Amino acid sequence: MERIKRLGDAELEIMQVIWAAGEPVTSTWIQQQLKGRRPWALSTLMTTLTRLGGKGFVACDRSTRTNYYSALVEEAEYKAFESRAFLRRLHAGSLRSLAASLCGDESLSAQEAEELRGLLSKLEDRTEAEG
Repeated sequence: MERIKRLGDAELEIMQVIWAAGEPVTSTWIQQQLKGRRPWALSTLMTTLTRLGGKGFVACDRSTRTNYYSALVEEAEYKAFESRAFLRRLHAGSLRSLAASLCGDESLSAQEAEELRGLLSKLEDRTEAEG
């Protein structure tokens, strides 16, 4: 069972800001970065940061007069979790089904298809090296 929990859209927006910062940030700084995306009252942001802390996504350093928030879950780790969940939920875990759905409506450009071939080749090489 995965230890990571799914994030709601608002929680994900906040985490994307924290991940992009790459260092501990204040709630005021987060609120400034979110301007233009959706109206965030500071109290709502604080509630959401508390919820993210409860889910194990952020830590709050309260050792100074200003609280600093930092990510406990890496962005790449969360993306991998969400990608696996998406694959299971919509394609029963089948990469073939996912690839077929992408190719079925010709939504992949030639360059994207080549990038996908390269990724699959790397995965195949890694699997052969492990096995």
